[in-house]
Amino acid sequence: MDKYKNLRYRLMESEKWPLKYMFKFIIPNEEGKVDQVKALLPTEGEVSFKHTDNLKHVSVTCVALMESADQIIVITEKVDKIEGVIVL
Repeated sequence: MDKYKNLRYRLMESEKWPLKYMFKFIIPNEEGKVDQVKALLPTEGEVSFKHTDNLKHVSVTCVALMESADQIIVITEKVDKIEGVIVL
């Protein structure tokens, strides 16, 4: 079963490609995990970070112009493999 089937379906409904897409992840603030996620995001994207009050997690948002639904799914799947990351 494709974990991102619904996301892929919603993206495919969009008729305007390329489109600006917002990636959003909650990342444990440990062991370079933020850097791991950053390395997977589109280099031309606008990335912002926000720490939780207790500094245990970092919210990472990246808005980037994406060429296809598959491109978005590939990035999301790679980030999701990093232990502890929550994909929003």
